[in-house]
Amino acid sequence: MSGPTVRVLTLLELLQSHSRLNGTEIAQQLGVDKRTVRRYIQALEALGIPVTTELGRDGGYMLVAGYKLPPMMFTHEETLALSLGLLAAKKLNLAETEAAISSVQAKLERVMPAKLKSRTRLIADTINLMLPEPAPASRGLPLSPLLDALEQQRAVQIRYASYHTEPVERRVDPYGLLFRRQHWYLSGYCHLRQDLRIFRLDRIQQLTLLEQTFTRPANFNAAEHFNASLNQMPGNLAVKVMLHTDLTTAAEHLGLTASLLKPQVGGLLLSFQIDNCDCIALWLSQLPFDFTILEPPELRQALNKQAQRLLRLAGQAQ
Repeated sequence: MSGPTVRVLTLLELLQSHSRLNGTEIAQQLGVDKRTVRRYIQALEALGIPVTTELGRDGGYMLVAGYKLPPMMFTHEETLALSLGLLAAKKLNLAETEAAISSVQAKLERVMPAKLKSRTRLIADTINLMLPEPAPASRGLPLSPLLDALEQQRAVQIRYASYHTEPVERRVDPYGLLFRRQHWYLSGYCHLRQDLRIFRLDRIQQLTLLEQTFTRPANFNAAEHFNASLNQMPGNLAVKVMLHTDLTTAAEHLGLTASLLKPQVGGLLLSFQIDNCDCIALWLSQLPFDFTILEPPELRQALNKQAQRLLRLAGQAQ
């Protein structure tokens, strides 16, 4: 590690990220001896940083409780990561975060040296991210109370309206959130169904944070749960479609749905359950490669209906 100034600043970062460190631990992190560590501690104290020193064999160093400094130095890589993160956050188009994102940018610029400040502005002015646009209903979603529930591991009571159904009251233990293809989703344990369920946030009409607590499963991943649920969706019709393309092309256009594909002679087999063929027919018609509907016949009829509609519209345009 180069330079005593860099090591002193690194020591400050270590003390901010750990409640307590002893001299041996700090020496190992910085690559110096314990006598040098004490000299660095004195340098921090001379700068007005309130470091508490505990003597004895089990002693150590810590910052005064509640004392925090904003990070004063960023590398070019860290600046790129922060700036791209803020650009991506803007694309989510969440009303409750717009002011917060601007505030974060202003705070970062206040503590950055001129060179890095110039880099952040360059990134904002010259880099564009073409991410999927959130649906219009994404504004005003209950993200903040759900984050409170996730942090405190508290259950929520929701009034939820599934597709073409009347709203139903449900008690849910929220495990994780996911943003996928314009929509936000909540994964959690539904006490009404007594099973893991996925809820689209724009269909939650009302949400109340409850006092009941729960234990979140270790290493729960909302994206993995969503992906696994695709193949277990309840439905009256079993769909089997052979896609005449390769895995790379399919993954580019299907996203997480590509995990359901099974290589077969002649293509990739896609299997799942549905209740309504019309939306799947519309989705299939937008794929840039050929496919063969193996079942059900209702899906072929829905696709034919969609094709006739497009032909009619194309004829009107002439």
